[in-house]
Amino acid sequence: MMVDMTDTTETQAQQPVASLAMVNLDCADPAASAAFYAALTGWDILHSEADYAMIGDGNTSIGFGRIPGYAPPAWPDENGQKRFHLDFYVDDLTTAEKAAHALGASTPQFQPGAERWRVVTDPAGHPFCLCVRS
Repeated sequence: MMVDMTDTTETQAQQPVASLAMVNLDCADPAASAAFYAALTGWDILHSEADYAMIGDGNTSIGFGRIPGYAPPAWPDENGQKRFHLDFYVDDLTTAEKAAHALGASTPQFQPGAERWRVVTDPAGHPFCLCVRS
């Protein structure tokens, strides 16, 4: 069913019809992706099996689903194939980047954020950003 947003009244605009349940990432190895992000964030692994895993902190969750033939997005991608990425607040970029590397992450050469954020790729190739907490 399509919702016509052109007729939205002020009252309707203030009443959300949905709330974010979680973010899910496609990957080749859900358990490995969950272990990486659980170690990066300190969140708990809530579920882990061959085709799906999930981590969370009691308020937010990230799921990881196995996709046969999964290929990670490129960074940077001149063809515009990257669909989304995660941002994580950190107190110190260098310290956080080293910790991510120790967990298996990599840092691509292209870095558009100067000293405000750092693009890093997880072991499965998803780009994510480490952002200086302001």
